[in-house]
Amino acid sequence: MEPLTRYVIFTVLALMAVYFLLFFLLKKLGKDPNNVLPQNIAGRIKVPLIVLLLAIGIQVGLINRQIITGEYYVGLFQQIRSLMLIFSFAWFIIVAIRIAKNQFLKSFDVKTADNLRARKFYTQFNIIERIAVFVVVLFSIGIALLTFEGVQEIGVSLLTSAGIAGIILGLSAQKVIGAILAGVQIAIAQPIRIDDVVIVEGEWGRVEEIKLTYVVINIWDKRRLVLPTTYFIEKPFQNWTRNSSDILGTVYIYTDYNLPIDELRKEMTRLLNATDLWDGKVNVVQVTDLTEKTMEIRALMSAVNSPTAWDLRVYIREHLVKFIQKNYPESLPQSRVVLKENHPPEEES
Repeated sequence: MEPLTRYVIFTVLALMAVYFLLFFLLKKLGKDPNNVLPQNIAGRIKVPLIVLLLAIGIQVGLINRQIITGEYYVGLFQQIRSLMLIFSFAWFIIVAIRIAKNQFLKSFDVKTADNLRARKFYTQFNIIERIAVFVVVLFSIGIALLTFEGVQEIGVSLLTSAGIAGIILGLSAQKVIGAILAGVQIAIAQPIRIDDVVIVEGEWGRVEEIKLTYVVINIWDKRRLVLPTTYFIEKPFQNWTRNSSDILGTVYIYTDYNLPIDELRKEMTRLLNATDLWDGKVNVVQVTDLTEKTMEIRALMSAVNSPTAWDLRVYIREHLVKFIQKNYPESLPQSRVVLKENHPPEEES
């Protein structure tokens, strides 16, 4: 066997051995729950690892000029090697960013009742992660373009010959840039967070995802409302869990004037004490308005979070109506009609 052939075979076998060894070690490390690396780390870096080893193989071939000969082929494979290295290193950096984010967020649980601090960090780091990935991809593309000869000349000619088109593209990109900047502002100011309860466009739901340019709201009936990030910077909306997860619930009842309010307050207290939905903080019954036919009664109660508050409101509304129907049916809203007796006109004497 010729020395060149043995050199090629040895290089290929060595690269394959390195690949399988690294893949085996990463897969073993991923199975350890105490390790920083995630369980699927081997599968996540499988492609960039192969690309990196191929780039090393090309570099070995470039060193030995007997394998890759000719000025044209040398330049071509140098170009391919550079692009492979840029691609693999960019992929490794993105994976490292995501591993660091997930490792940091392990200490925060958004499923707990009081999850305000956890939702704050989840929102910040999810947006920061997307910004970092965007920057890495952007720089990688820029570095890759710099490896091509004449790219500066092409750029200058495009700018000089297509100035108007550049202006149009710049104006069109304003919305994209505005959406990205709005995503950054949401990460810093946090008008919304992951799992916040909001009312937007007349819909009640939870913030499910916050991307760099759009936000996904999980509506109560399982629909998804997708809004640009600029919406939460430019338009008003309700955030029920901005400062804490606990929330007040209201129930309005319309009755006749003769309903005894004190008895209704006693029933309200009894109902709240009989359910685990109430957090024991707020219990108020007040007459908030009067009309010519009815009086408006507002029952105010508190719960640990908005889903529980919704169930508590339904529970109180149903049982207060039952209480009035059973004990004071005459106090339900009713219309009164007063009939005046008509007297015949007196005859003149």
